[in-house]
Amino acid sequence: MGDTPQIVDVDNNGAKPRHFVFVLIDNFTMLSFASAVECLRISNRMSGQTLYTWSLCGEGGELKTCSAGTSFKLDSDLPELGRDDVVMLCGGVDVQVATTKRLLGWMRREARKGLVMAGLCTAAYALAKAGLLDGRKATTHWENQDSFSEEFDEVDLKKSVFVTDGNRLTTAGGTSSIDLMLKIIADDHGDELANAVADQLIYTTIRTDQDTQRLSVPTRIGVRHPKLSQVIQMMEANIEEPISPSILAKDVGMSTRQLERLFRRYLNRSPKRYYMELRLQKARNLLLQTDMSVINVALACGFASPSHFSKCYRSHYDTTPYRERGTNSARLSV
Repeated sequence: MGDTPQIVDVDNNGAKPRHFVFVLIDNFTMLSFASAVECLRISNRMSGQTLYTWSLCGEGGELKTCSAGTSFKLDSDLPELGRDDVVMLCGGVDVQVATTKRLLGWMRREARKGLVMAGLCTAAYALAKAGLLDGRKATTHWENQDSFSEEFDEVDLKKSVFVTDGNRLTTAGGTSSIDLMLKIIADDHGDELANAVADQLIYTTIRTDQDTQRLSVPTRIGVRHPKLSQVIQMMEANIEEPISPSILAKDVGMSTRQLERLFRRYLNRSPKRYYMELRLQKARNLLLQTDMSVINVALACGFASPSHFSKCYRSHYDTTPYRERGTNSARLSV
């Protein structure tokens, strides 16, 4: 970045800076946190004014370590906030463990003031656990969506890059913090400043809350075949109650044999095998990220029999779901 940026004219009418309180949760994702802070810093630089201020806090008030192993010095323990403060909860790995009773109590107390609360990356879990997303739309990182939707059915979970619902904001993680912050900056001070910030970040494609966080099916599987993509989308949307290959084939206007050939040609496996792998992948996410019983995980992934589920799981992952749950139960119950 140059030393003498072209200042964007912002009429702040003498208003005091908007203050953001970043709550760092153990093992938070550094990229999501840093992306948000940098947007605020660059806004001040490009406007030539102190439009935004920020502080770092967290339980203990000393240091917090991100998932990359870097520690950050905190400005305070969980503080008493003003009504105009914006809370930015920063989550990451093992957010279920890191969301403590003390943190939940603090969140509920501060939320009663009516202030804005955002969950970056997996921190939507903390908001939902505190009951602050009940009846609201939200998003979280795609890897955590299965476990989130199973635990919080009162939350309207979306697959968007970010979601704003009143005074509750959530992001999917990674660079999606940039998209949310650019929206906040544009709402506060106009598109010109937000675009100037994006230019400084060399962020050429600003996403909205209508953009989804994962790559499209053709991009993900490396195959651009419309009927194959359509079938895979149907499989992904129907994990709990799997659809037979014959019905899938009929729905896209082909025979079962044609569908078999399509999967063999492009994915080197049968439709049945591919579908099973999707279901087992979701089952593993639920076993690792929730305290759901093995039987309930089996049902959520379309297995009517726990014994059949265990047999399929062992065949694919070389361990049983019970051993998988046993290995992680202590971590999840902290």
